Amino acid sequence: MGLMTVEEYKQSLRDDRVVYLRGKRVKDVTSNPMLKVGVDLAAVDYEMAEMPEYRDLAVVAHPKTGEPISRYYYTPKNADDLLKRHELMVTATRLAGGVIPLTHDVGADAMNAVEMTARTIGKEEYIERAVSYREYLAKYDLSLAGAVTDVKGNRRLRPSSPKQAHPDFYVRVVDKDDKGIIVRGAKVHITAAAYFNEMLILPTRAMTEEDADYALAFAIPANARGVTHIVHPMRAQRSADEFPVDLPVRSHTDSLLIFDDVFVPWERVFLCGEWQFAMPLAHNFATLHRHTAASYRIPMTELIVGMAQAMAEYNGIERVPHVVQHITDLMIYLHMLKSLARASCIDYVVHGGIPIPNPIISNMAKYHFASNYHDCVKMVQDIAGGLLITAPSYKDYQNPETKDYIEKYLGGAAEFPTEDRLRMLQLIRNTLSFELEVVAVHAEGSLQAQRMTIYGEAIAEVQEYKKIAQRAAGIRTAQ
Repeated sequence: MGLMTVEEYKQSLRDDRVVYLRGKRVKDVTSNPMLKVGVDLAAVDYEMAEMPEYRDLAVVAHPKTGEPISRYYYTPKNADDLLKRHELMVTATRLAGGVIPLTHDVGADAMNAVEMTARTIGKEEYIERAVSYREYLAKYDLSLAGAVTDVKGNRRLRPSSPKQAHPDFYVRVVDKDDKGIIVRGAKVHITAAAYFNEMLILPTRAMTEEDADYALAFAIPANARGVTHIVHPMRAQRSADEFPVDLPVRSHTDSLLIFDDVFVPWERVFLCGEWQFAMPLAHNFATLHRHTAASYRIPMTELIVGMAQAMAEYNGIERVPHVVQHITDLMIYLHMLKSLARASCIDYVVHGGIPIPNPIISNMAKYHFASNYHDCVKMVQDIAGGLLITAPSYKDYQNPETKDYIEKYLGGAAEFPTEDRLRMLQLIRNTLSFELEVVAVHAEGSLQAQRMTIYGEAIAEVQEYKKIAQRAAGIRTAQ
């Protein structure tokens, strides 16, 4: 076993995978001007393992061999393990400038969900395959994408409905033999898959017996034959109109993944036809991934609070009552998120023999940041003012004919340079983008999905509280 270096990670991606971006085939994702931004962001995870100050957080000893492996591929045993994994995600996101590297964490959520579900099913071969695949990931320190969301077609119809325009809106088995299965279909919104080593494909919803061919979980290399990545363009560099910043642009892209009769050997199949367990597997992943989301949202929110306070001071309004209220509300939002994320680790539950963050609290954390995010954006916008979208460009600031005007008329509080004020406005524009507002709502599941999970997990508890109320009211009930 051994940990990959940054260069080994990048070299591992030069494998002739089929990736399309802006209508053209990308031969090397590590050198493409746009995709290399995502590659460099993902590499932060590998950098941490090489940095002495973070190695103990990023790396653990394999429980049997003692060899160093990524903490993400270590099966947690207790609350302390969960808290350290949480802190690893928070730290990695801070190091990456407020964007999570994602190299191992989402895939590890999918891996844990697969193993938990295999143990719930009780099918020994699935358990053995899950454990073996985890060992493989740990041995070679591979990056892993979780691919869950199907394209769905008509969402009112089931995967197998003959009324669907075609049968491939959900990934399905089209053939099988003693060597493995052949799958066809598509997944969408799959973050960073174009520059990760492996992909773990999970079902996205509950299935019926008629949907058995769609009840699938399997793993494949990102360059598997028949797999095509159609990549969404992403921000890759600052324009000449922007103030230069030493920190690199940090961003990930998402793929529409096409599975065109892809062969998957049986040893990489973790669910195949057991339709009753499609929803539990999707649920297990969502529960784990929502804690992950809450973790990486913490550094993002710290940045939002910092931008709001800086802009209030630059505008000279930091002591205005409603601005103080905005900053206070942002701090409540941040510390509620921090508290919920940590509490879910401390008050963990055991599913399928694996300790996981408390499902109710994890979903509360995700719902908290997603449902209140737009209010946070509005507060920062209110503090920043209209100049947020009407400020002159960096080129105008550089121009000797216009710079003095900008310096004179776009200054704020006298103790702060005009340039600092303009730079902060630029950071706010880039950070609080429309894309991130959509991500806050829809990534890791919709708001309604969190509410449904909270209710489903809490209903037994609610019934116990009802009994307490009935006793307090003197109501006799059958035992």
